[in-house]
Amino acid sequence: MDRRLPVVVVGAGPVGLAAAAHLVERGLDPVVLEAGDRVGAAVRQWRHVRLFSPWAELVDDAAARLLDGTGWDRPDSASYPTGEDWAERCLEPLAKSLGDRVRLGTRVVGVARRGRDRIVDAGRESEPLTVHTLGIDGIEGRITARAVIDASGTWGTPNPLGGDGLPAIGEHAAASRISYRVPDLSDELVASRYRGRHVAVVGSGHSALTALVELTGSSPASSAHVTWVLRRGQVGDAFGGEQADALIARGELGRRARAVVESGGRVDVVTGFRTAAVERSGDTVALLSDDGRRLDGLDELVVLTGFRPELSWLSELRLDLDASLQAPVALAPLIDPNVHSCGSVPPHGAAELAHPEPGFYLVGMKSYGRAPTFLALTGYEQVRSVVAEIAGDHAAAARVDLELPETGVCRGSGLADEPRRATSERCCSDSDVLRLPEPSLVRH
Repeated sequence: MDRRLPVVVVGAGPVGLAAAAHLVERGLDPVVLEAGDRVGAAVRQWRHVRLFSPWAELVDDAAARLLDGTGWDRPDSASYPTGEDWAERCLEPLAKSLGDRVRLGTRVVGVARRGRDRIVDAGRESEPLTVHTLGIDGIEGRITARAVIDASGTWGTPNPLGGDGLPAIGEHAAASRISYRVPDLSDELVASRYRGRHVAVVGSGHSALTALVELTGSSPASSAHVTWVLRRGQVGDAFGGEQADALIARGELGRRARAVVESGGRVDVVTGFRTAAVERSGDTVALLSDDGRRLDGLDELVVLTGFRPELSWLSELRLDLDASLQAPVALAPLIDPNVHSCGSVPPHGAAELAHPEPGFYLVGMKSYGRAPTFLALTGYEQVRSVVAEIAGDHAAAARVDLELPETGVCRGSGLADEPRRATSERCCSDSDVLRLPEPSLVRH
């Protein structure tokens, strides 16, 4: 493979820009392709949400070294930024330091092996990859690359309302009443949509907890009555580790959400409800479950059921993805929410992220497929290892040293409705730790 060819990074979010910083530090030439008109386009869409992690855990080491050389005003490491802070104070300066290596308004529409579709064996080790692009001006392009790092995330493909993973009947027709994002109540136009209304919040993750707290807050903009709709049979561990969570802000969110729900009057809880259909009824909508139950009189729906990877433009690459999570096969057992809910997902790198297609890697949130709860620190360790592998430093790629914050909640049985609280400093006991086949590059 021609080492003079660039490494293409798809996505100018936190993990994509960190990958570019590592490539520069290794003396490799990155080309970062961003579909949006600004870096951190997805992060800016949840600009009003405050992160669980402090600044100390949100700036990649190689990115910091690159930024420090520009006279960057480093934020207070102990403070907690919003999405807007992260984009403006870190991602924007980092992109400027990378210069014309970052190309905005450039959507990747396909990646393939040069001159070969996915069924051709010959030349897959020696021929470069080709990245097909479409500019905001409609101009098509093609970049020849020695490797491709896909850090495009999952923000653009939220999961639908339907309980079977497909849109519920009537979901598209009711689109004007549905939001798939946490509402920004600081925006008066958005706040007026929910003020004094009956809102169904569907989902049980951190985004759903954030919406519960925001929509039932003390400000005039937060005067909604909420019906919290969960697919799971009981609330269980939906509030997370609370005081046992090593991420203090994440634990505090769970505590506040519990207080809102248990205070009575503002939140009704409906469990075991898997939506099959949405019906318009005059000025309101109704949800119908697959077991025949019905929720009437809803003004707005906030659907926060997670995200999924967009894989259609990777159809000519040979990917090895888990059948359930759509994550790399070697990574899936470490992050599968059916069997593993410990906050300390084992650190992992190039070995777990590799595919049968040489030189191609999924990183960041997209590498988790449909699994939730991704931390920036995980993505930064991923790209450090992947870039080392691309550079030929196999020893550095195999060295994975990262301690992740614990959630304070474990599921020994693997059932979402049977939580078990941590009783020691570790989230999981030795029996809970997922054992990897030898040899392993991962440490728990």
